Parts: sequence; C-alpha cells; structure tokens
Amino acid sequence: MIIDCHGHFTTAPKALEDWRNKQIAGIKDPSVMPKVSELKISDDDLREAIETNQLKLMTERGSDLTLFSPRASFMAHHIGDFNVSATWSAICNELVFRVSELFPQHFVPVAMLPQSPGVDPATCVAELEKCVKQYGAVGINLNPDPSGGHWTSPPLTDKHWYPIYEKMVEYDLPAMVHVSTSCNACFHTTGAHYLNADTTAFMQLVQGDLFKDFPTLKFLIPHGGGAVPYHWGRFRGLAQEMKKPLLTDHVLNNVYFDTCVYHQPGIDLLNTVIPVKNVLFASEMIGAVRGIDPQTGHYYDDTKRYIEASTLLSADDKHQIYEGNTRRVFSRLDARLQAAGH
Repeated sequence: MIIDCHGHFTTAPKALEDWRNKQIAGIKDPSVMPKVSELKISDDDLREAIETNQLKLMTERGSDLTLFSPRASFMAHHIGDFNVSATWSAICNELVFRVSELFPQHFVPVAMLPQSPGVDPATCVAELEKCVKQYGAVGINLNPDPSGGHWTSPPLTDKHWYPIYEKMVEYDLPAMVHVSTSCNACFHTTGAHYLNADTTAFMQLVQGDLFKDFPTLKFLIPHGGGAVPYHWGRFRGLAQEMKKPLLTDHVLNNVYFDTCVYHQPGIDLLNTVIPVKNVLFASEMIGAVRGIDPQTGHYYDDTKRYIEASTLLSADDKHQIYEGNTRRVFSRLDARLQAAGH
C-alpha cells in the first residue's frame, strides 16, 4: 500500500468557511454567532469535494490511503477563546469523520485539538477521546504554538503538555506537530511559520528529556523536518555540548519525519541523513504548494515521484517509507488495516 500520512481537508465545501467567518464575527457581536445546526453540508457535497480533488489525485498518482485531518491553516487556535476553538474543532473533526465513512478504503481520520492560547491542554482531552472512540482517529495534530506565531506556550518538553501526552500513550496515538495560520506578519504561514515550527519543535525535544518520562511517545515532524536534515551536524553538535546522548538514542526512537519536501535534492538529502525507519511517506497534496514545477513538468507535491526516482533507496526501503513505517508508528491504523484484511 501507498499510505500518505499527511493529508488535510483543504477542499471542504465553502459552507464551512462561511460558517467560520460568521463564528469569528460572533466573537465581537454575539448576536450574530451562528449555531452549529446552521451549517448544512450534505454527503453529496462531501463526495464532490473529495472525488474531484483528493481522490482524483490519489488515483492519478498511485496512492491508496490518506491519513486525513482538518485543514491546518484553518485551525487558527489564536482566534477566540476555548469555547470558540472547541466548537470549531468538533465541526471540523466530524466532517473528516464523515469523509472517512463515505470513503473508508481511502481516508482515515486524524484529529484536530481544540487548543487555545493560555488554556490548559487538559481541556483538549475530551475531544481527543471522542475522536478516538467515536470516529476511529488514529492520530492527532498538535499545535506547539496556539498563539499563531508569537510562541507564548511552554516548550513541548514542559509538563504543561503532559495531559495530552498521557492520553497519547494510553491510546498509542502519534502526534503530528503542526502549527496553524501565522498572525505575525514577520512569518509567512506556510513558507516560514510551518518550517520554523518544525525546526523549533525538534530542537525543543533535543534540549529536553521528554522521552525519559514517556518512552513510547511518538511525534511526527512534517515538511521533511524543516531545517533539521539540512543542519543535522549542527543538532548533533549542540546535543553533544549539552551532554545529551547521541541523537539516534536521544530522539530517533520517538521522532519521525514525513516526505513533504518538494524537489528531488531535498528528498535525497532527507533520505541520506535520516534513517529509513524514521521516514514516512506524505505529500500534503492540495496544500501549501499546488503548482507545477517548470523544471520537471510535474506537480511539486507529487512526492511519490521523488521516492520512485531515488537511487539511494532499495525496494525494501521504499516499502518501509510507503507503508511499513506508517503502520508501525500508527498502530491503530495497522490494527484497522489488519481487521480489513490488509
């Protein structure tokens, strides 16, 4: 199987965005705050949104299954308070679940959390548990910066985050460390904020000793790890100066990287530096980079082409990246696939 571990519902029907805009307006004027029941999206609306977009491209590019979560840039945890975030998360998670019910062979839910700046992460547990128990979510997206580019939360190694980690361990859920929209003009959302966050999260994990408290915790750092593979020597050297163990022992039993890297040299670098066992196939297609590369004539985010063209990876390496590693990291996915005879 070709499993894409990083997909977002970026093509949701416009009614979702319209409802969200009303909700945001309702923060200032409660008289216009919409009710959840006012959002009307039919199954046919969802089928059209998926069949003409994600599923069409999956078929064309040869991928079988996508781990699917709400649109990352729409999470916008910095908007409103916890109640606003909780309502919005519940709506988005239900839509993704409905997609997985309509297309069970192709989409499996990953949950968005109702995070809010300055609010105890323990408040996210109820939505997390609902998504696991009712929706069959196999992972979560964890925003290390709910402030939207101002980084007001403690590092990921701080006990502030432990209520979520305890549930991750209990349900054996990996977390993709994924920020949302930047409201800081200094940081372009997808070109700077996302990649900064990937790099920052990794460095936080290097600085701390989180995995001593949670030896089975699993994090997936998206977008190829930001600057991490390119500066692996820097991180090794910094860890050495901090008297930390070798990175292979300190973080690589718990931290994984996806292949959302949009050119061949970048994918080759990722697979030269990072062990195969720590790389999971992903494309984040219909995401941040949707155009066609004039140098190749193919879509930038058609990442399967880069894996196929790699001269570094053996056939078994490619199998591990495409399927084996994802099933190992997302154990609930593996159980689901085995139950379905895969």
